[in-house]
Amino acid sequence: MQYSPAGGPVRPAVDRRLLVSYDNYTAAQRAVDTLSDAGFPVENTAIVGSDLRLEETVTGRLTNGRAALSGLITGAVFGLIVGLFLGLFTSATTSFFGLVLWSILWGAIAGAAFGFTSHAFTGGTRDFSSRSSIVAGRYDVLVASPMLDQAQALLQGGVQPADTVVVQRPPSAGPVTTSPVTAGDTAPQATGYPVTEDRVETRVDEARAEEARADEARADEVRAEEARDDDRAGLSRGRRP
Repeated sequence: MQYSPAGGPVRPAVDRRLLVSYDNYTAAQRAVDTLSDAGFPVENTAIVGSDLRLEETVTGRLTNGRAALSGLITGAVFGLIVGLFLGLFTSATTSFFGLVLWSILWGAIAGAAFGFTSHAFTGGTRDFSSRSSIVAGRYDVLVASPMLDQAQALLQGGVQPADTVVVQRPPSAGPVTTSPVTAGDTAPQATGYPVTEDRVETRVDEARAEEARADEARADEVRAEEARDDDRAGLSRGRRP
């Protein structure tokens, strides 16, 4: 058993192979759930998100008034929680409700003031509200290589989710050493490195042609220089008495 520098155990590296790729996490989750329902040991699977990107969804315009309103609601909720906690230590019912109401009131006032001043200090540089999330462009379902054939057979008998789109693994993601599932619409397309021999030969031919043109240009320059030297020599001989 290996241990990490933090002191916890480290699982040995597992050779995982690509089973199928989807364009959304829900479809990848359903694929693993299909394997689980069929009795497959899903502890040998993994869902890997690739092509990560940050998506910020703008929810609306933000003004000082809306910032104050948002702070008011947040402060009121916080005041309610504090009031209920402090009310546990009171014996009279009237005192309990009075304490809760005062906590809500002061929490709302403090929250509104904080929201207003916080947005006012931004100077109008961010007059909108938004939600941020990290999403992946592709979700690969990986399976331990000794169990790849079993997972393929089980996934072939599964039901294709309605919102599933099987995506092709791009060449930049590396070669795929095993063929993924090939049944129906759930099968990803066989992928791998593209053939580059013709491209290499073309580039070599272009380099050779470029070198030949450069040699020819240098030869033309040498001939032109020799011709100018001959002209100057002839003129100097004609000027002699």
